[in-house]
Amino acid sequence: MSSAIPTPTRVRRLPVVGALRLGRPSDVWFKPALSVVAAVAPPSLLLVALGRLDLAAYTMAGSLCALYAHHRPYAARAKVLAWVVLGMLGGLAVALVTASLTRNAVVLVTVGALLAAVQKAVCDATRVGPPAHVILTFVSSATLFVPQTLGQVPGHLALAAAAGAWAWLVGMAPAPLRPHGPERRATAQALNTAAAYAETARGGEESAGARSAAYAAVHAAWQTLLAARNRPSTTRRALERLVVRAEVALAAPADTDPARLRAWADAVRGSGRVPRTGDPRRDEGSLGERDELVGVAAERAVAPRPLWSRLGPLAPLAVRTALGCALAGYVSLALGADRPYWALVTAASLYQANLTLTWSRAVQRVVGNLVGVLLFAAVTPVARLGPLALVLCVLACNFGAEALIGRNYWLGSVCVTPLALLVTELPGYQPTGELVTDRVVDTLVGALVGFAAALAVTDRRAGRRVERALTAVDRARERAARLAAGPASTPAALEAARRGLAAAVVDLRATADAAAGEWWQRALPQERVVLAEQAAHRTLAATVRRQGLLPDPGTTSTQTHTEDTSP
Repeated sequence: MSSAIPTPTRVRRLPVVGALRLGRPSDVWFKPALSVVAAVAPPSLLLVALGRLDLAAYTMAGSLCALYAHHRPYAARAKVLAWVVLGMLGGLAVALVTASLTRNAVVLVTVGALLAAVQKAVCDATRVGPPAHVILTFVSSATLFVPQTLGQVPGHLALAAAAGAWAWLVGMAPAPLRPHGPERRATAQALNTAAAYAETARGGEESAGARSAAYAAVHAAWQTLLAARNRPSTTRRALERLVVRAEVALAAPADTDPARLRAWADAVRGSGRVPRTGDPRRDEGSLGERDELVGVAAERAVAPRPLWSRLGPLAPLAVRTALGCALAGYVSLALGADRPYWALVTAASLYQANLTLTWSRAVQRVVGNLVGVLLFAAVTPVARLGPLALVLCVLACNFGAEALIGRNYWLGSVCVTPLALLVTELPGYQPTGELVTDRVVDTLVGALVGFAAALAVTDRRAGRRVERALTAVDRARERAARLAAGPASTPAALEAARRGLAAAVVDLRATADAAAGEWWQRALPQERVVLAEQAAHRTLAATVRRQGLLPDPGTTSTQTHTEDTSP
């Protein structure tokens, strides 16, 4: 325990300009953008041909599932997409049945808030990834306020299920062409970030931020490679060896050739053979090279943690979501809004890992929505030229939202806002001024009330999670140090210990960053976190040297060893 007396942290300055700063787009920004267009277009155009565009809201609910799991290997993607479709159908079913049983707006808002909390908790616990719970909450909340009868529910669910099945096919379509595409991209990212860290370390300007980013990228690459459990392949083994080399670079940056790592990354991004990583000091195919992956096989055999154990730490976020969404909806109703679900969804979209990130998301949401209503007013004359024009505008907004949201959330919201407004016009055109006014008011209500709820529900467990993460790092470091010092340690034990310590360090940094963004809590042991990270990195370096995994300093990036790992 730290000897320092815990004291309340002072209030942080609220970022505004920084929250709106644009970043670099994702390397695969076009994949979700094209996928959602391919998923939305056929069902919507079919309904246009049938003259039933009023049903497009239900097919779009299923089509939007194509936004998920683009970073997952295809074997894992198939399962995740299936669960997303089922989750969407479950939320939609609850919403439709509730809407058919009551028109009491307070009851509908309450049900919507509870659904949003459940969707938030489950998506965070399963780490389904962006867009996480927001799409599911939008679908269930919007349909709560569409008049239904019980007899219509099966048909509407069938439309959503059919569109969801089509979205699943769209998400899996690239598999025959590039069966290891997600794994290749994750491996290339790990190699590039490791090279960037090695360059700063060798230049005498070692950056803790660069090191943390590199460890996080390597950890993400392992998660991607291990996602397809019990499905080893020659290509995947070769990619695992490359990630091992990235890990080695992090542990011993002074002995790493960054140019070689970047050359491997460039080669991996393509569709050719995966570069060979064997150490020239060893005979090819020797036991030492094969030992690198012993820990990988052991980790792949470990069952994932049960869902219930991952839901516990998310209780404060779930309570924030339920309370914020409910209050936002109630205030919207009190102001006479016809669509309180807009305020509800705005509140649901705010909640991030901590209060600082939640504030930034609130700023981004408000700015994006205010600009978005102006864009809606500009495109409305085109959208009202006919049903086909309306569908084309919806498709354009879908593409723009996914193409831009990677730069910054507010930029994507500029397209999401007119998309949401255009969806309300699928059953029939409505007064533009009324739609714009309602959207602006509900956005402000949702952001203000939602953030107020986040302030009211503090996460007092954040400090305890940091303490547990520190304990986990200390234990993993002691085990790795003991094995590295033991002359009789087996390669499998060393590899497993190194991998466990690296994962513990990544978890500590993520936990500390999340806790640092919480307000109104006792002081965090920041000094202990830094010291624990430094000690862990020294132990990782010692373990790497004990394993003999350091690359030959004399090798260069011009070597072109390859092995036949054709997909």
